[in-house]
Amino acid sequence: METMKNNEKSDTTKEEPNYRGVKAMPFVIGNETFEKLGTIGTSSNLLVYLTTVFNMKSITATNLINIFNGTCNFGTLLGAFLCDTYFGRYKTLGFASISSFLGMLVLTLTAAISTLHPPECTTHDDSACSGPTSWQMAVLLSSFGLLIIGASGIRPCNLAFGADQFNPNSESGRNGINSFFNWYYFTFTFAMMVSITVIVYVQADVNWAIGLGIPTFLMFLSCAFFFIGTRIYVKVRPEGSPLTSIAQVIVAAIKKRKLELPAQPWLSMFNHVPANSINSRLSYTEQFSFLNKAAILTPEDEINSEKAAVDPWRLCSMQRVEEVKCIIRVLPIWLAGTIYFVSMVQQQTYAVFQAIQSDRRIGRGSFEIPAASYSVFQMLCLTIWIPVYDRILVPILRKITKKEAGITILQKIGIGIVLSIFTMLVSGLVENKRRSLALTKPLGSVARKGAISSLSGYWLVPQLALVGLSEAFTVIGLVEFYYKQFPENMRSFGGSFLFCGSAISSYLSSFLITVVHRVTRNSAGENWLAEDLNKGKLDYFYYLIAGLMALNLGYFLVVAKWYKYKGTTDNITSEVAMDNIKPEKPHVHV
Repeated sequence: METMKNNEKSDTTKEEPNYRGVKAMPFVIGNETFEKLGTIGTSSNLLVYLTTVFNMKSITATNLINIFNGTCNFGTLLGAFLCDTYFGRYKTLGFASISSFLGMLVLTLTAAISTLHPPECTTHDDSACSGPTSWQMAVLLSSFGLLIIGASGIRPCNLAFGADQFNPNSESGRNGINSFFNWYYFTFTFAMMVSITVIVYVQADVNWAIGLGIPTFLMFLSCAFFFIGTRIYVKVRPEGSPLTSIAQVIVAAIKKRKLELPAQPWLSMFNHVPANSINSRLSYTEQFSFLNKAAILTPEDEINSEKAAVDPWRLCSMQRVEEVKCIIRVLPIWLAGTIYFVSMVQQQTYAVFQAIQSDRRIGRGSFEIPAASYSVFQMLCLTIWIPVYDRILVPILRKITKKEAGITILQKIGIGIVLSIFTMLVSGLVENKRRSLALTKPLGSVARKGAISSLSGYWLVPQLALVGLSEAFTVIGLVEFYYKQFPENMRSFGGSFLFCGSAISSYLSSFLITVVHRVTRNSAGENWLAEDLNKGKLDYFYYLIAGLMALNLGYFLVVAKWYKYKGTTDNITSEVAMDNIKPEKPHVHV
């Protein structure tokens, strides 16, 4: 058996791809722009589509949307696994784009063909409205299934695939990557603005078939742009899933659970790092010391000619153990982020219902703002705040705190959680006022919903602005947190964490709505979340979410204090010295 230095690396080299950089950007950006115009244009008004065209009750439609959104987001974990392990980003994106196009095509057909949706309902009596048949629901759910497959492949891969087209080892390549990210977020904002204004207006006030057909055609253009650029793309081959590395560390630690760690483990434990590894070196840490046993080198462990472990399910490098620790440390913060998303989900669903029963007229004219379009104020706040924060506040905070980013990532996330509490409180106050005016000074009524309040829909702007501000802190903070705290080769896997957290929050929100719906039901059959908001107590539900966010804030403060950023040490005074010390001969303590 062969001992080795901690900083030993193999001489393996990789052939550098032919990066096309800017030449590939028009096809990648074109694919991104049309894909977002298509998918956002379809999903942003889906709640209204289900309640008006498919005659679903609001509670049923809300739960279905939550489950759909949750499955789309949770599927990114499977999509990232299949991409990294078997197919690579190009094949995954190509297949997922086609699936999204087919899903939107089927959804468009449910609106265009009368036999694929229930007859129109114009009465206020829910019992008199015909719901969808089993066949109609099967077609609708098949379109959802195709959209879920598409989202599961596109979301974890699109950003990384665009960055793959630039050489990260050259200055021009790094500048190109930065330019790509800037254009990516610009197209996202642009797509959101167009979708929740123009496309939503066509869907709600012109024709649903045309309104859904437009994003379907845009998704077709997205597929076309993607495949036209096939010949010039850099297609990174899959190198194995990070999930396998995690499993190997856990299995190796369990196999060696009866061994004792040496007195100075950073000197004698196995720590081979391949030369072609893109991961930064991590120091030995005491947290989760059980996992350190996976790196104990015993006489039974074999080392190959490249100085790597022959059986990685029995022996893992200390570097790999520390990489797994990075993921474990992230989990408590991820849970706090997941609970935070519950507050955002309510603004995507019940804020729409609030808008439906509010005065949405512009001035005294007859034109009404589509209910789903009010979320544009959330995007506007987010878009305006980011440059203000980055260009004005960060330099000021940098002078005060002496930190490069002004404040830490966890502080940024915590501020967003605090703002989510105020978002829910303001939402409750606005809903209380809206309902009071609806009962005393109604403007009219809307089919299946009840009286329209004389309160202007613009009163929804404060809560939507607050949720946009909260998103600018917590969601962007979480994206930055996952990107920086995950090992470099696990960043796509880390990116899926954001979507998985959003997915679980959708399921949690659906569960919470169902519980409140049942627990608060009175003798008349009404509850806090009644079909007609004027008969319910939506403000109480908002206050309940505010309480949940307050508890989440307390939990977050505890785990944030416990958290140690990647690269920090807890028992080693000199990492440089550690890299230059030869390991002792391995010894076993049983």
